[in-house]
Amino acid sequence: MSVHTIVLAAGEGSRMKSKRAKSLQRIGGTSMLHKICTTAGKISPKITLVVGFDQDSVIKEANEYNLEISIAEQPKAIGTGDAVKCGLTQVEKESKVLVLYGDVPLIQEDTLRKLIETSDDSLSILTTVLDNPYGYGRVAKDDSGNALSIVEEKDATDVEREINEIFTGVLCGPKSLLDEGLSIINNNNAVGEYYLTDLISIINEKGYKIKTHEASNNEVKGANNKAELAELEALYRDMKAQDLIDNGVTVADPSRLDVRGDVQTGNDCSIDVNVILEGNIILGDNVSIGANTILKNATIGSDTKIEAFSHIDQAMIGSNCVIGPYARLREGSQIENSAKVGNFVETKNSTLGEGSKANHFTYLGDTEVGKSTNIGAGTITCNYDGTKKHKTSIGDDSFIGSNTALVAPVTVGSNATVAAGSVITKDVPDNGLGVARSKQNNKENWSKKKD
Repeated sequence: MSVHTIVLAAGEGSRMKSKRAKSLQRIGGTSMLHKICTTAGKISPKITLVVGFDQDSVIKEANEYNLEISIAEQPKAIGTGDAVKCGLTQVEKESKVLVLYGDVPLIQEDTLRKLIETSDDSLSILTTVLDNPYGYGRVAKDDSGNALSIVEEKDATDVEREINEIFTGVLCGPKSLLDEGLSIINNNNAVGEYYLTDLISIINEKGYKIKTHEASNNEVKGANNKAELAELEALYRDMKAQDLIDNGVTVADPSRLDVRGDVQTGNDCSIDVNVILEGNIILGDNVSIGANTILKNATIGSDTKIEAFSHIDQAMIGSNCVIGPYARLREGSQIENSAKVGNFVETKNSTLGEGSKANHFTYLGDTEVGKSTNIGAGTITCNYDGTKKHKTSIGDDSFIGSNTALVAPVTVGSNATVAAGSVITKDVPDNGLGVARSKQNNKENWSKKKD
């Protein structure tokens, strides 16, 4: 039986004090909705979003997820039971349905798989245990541990209030069973809403055994306001840092590491404080990341050291390189093995060849540099003429003197030298010397001090 996930994402979240849907509030670099859909998508690509408030924004973002997402509208916010009923209209008849929430983003894939496995041909519900469950619906069970009903705080007896296992709202079961149970739920309550919690007792009364699967508190926490959103951010940060530690990475201070994407690491990597890892990051063996560094969608080869305060975005760095401090590698940058990019050097759409160096105060844009070439301090490639961008090519074993401006399109050959302070507008041949600067004139016996 295939799995189809329904994600409830119709909430307004007025306590967020935001004009955006609650599920679109962000933690760890993406929306809560993106995180839960990404997790659900690892189990099955079939996902239905139940939308309501700010639905255009929700749908627009969901279209970017590369999943088989369908949309079901909940015309009026009249309870979670009604929301699931709306979502079921998009689910094929012979499907197992997993119900999740757009504002509960930290549930792990393994937890959901185990919940699905326990559902069989009946209903299974996800629970958690709280030290102080006041205000939450308690899970009443029979002697075999099957769920009988969800008892709300106001309806609980003194004995039932001693129960500290609560229902998270997450459940899984066959579509046919959910259809049958939800058709019976009513809204005979103070607020006139259809509660999903009522489904448990309805299914139980039909003779089905309802199993439970327990999750950690942190996985099932949601966010109703910005303070709770900040708590989720901290939990997510701790979870991702722990994943890296479990994978053998030395993390100087887990509380000062922000992982906002997927990170693959080799052996013996180390990460200093105040580092942000965003998007898809791949680190080879023995990679060192210095303090206050930002990496986004970057690949870094083995034995490379990223010094403090560097910013690397959509770049590929080879093995045995040294980058920074204060280096900025922008999109399209490729740094080959054993190359060095030093302080206040910026690259974009450029290749720095094997063993080459750009150590200080340099801009390389739309530039290809060969092997074992030295780029002197203050060098810039003038790649933009006000209308179009042009390429600069520099060969192997060449030397570019300090404070040089290379006006593209231009080529400097291999084993060539450009004198310091030159403005190069014409090609420099292999083994040649390029000099383009005014001749120095000295006036003897001249001084600003006049008698």
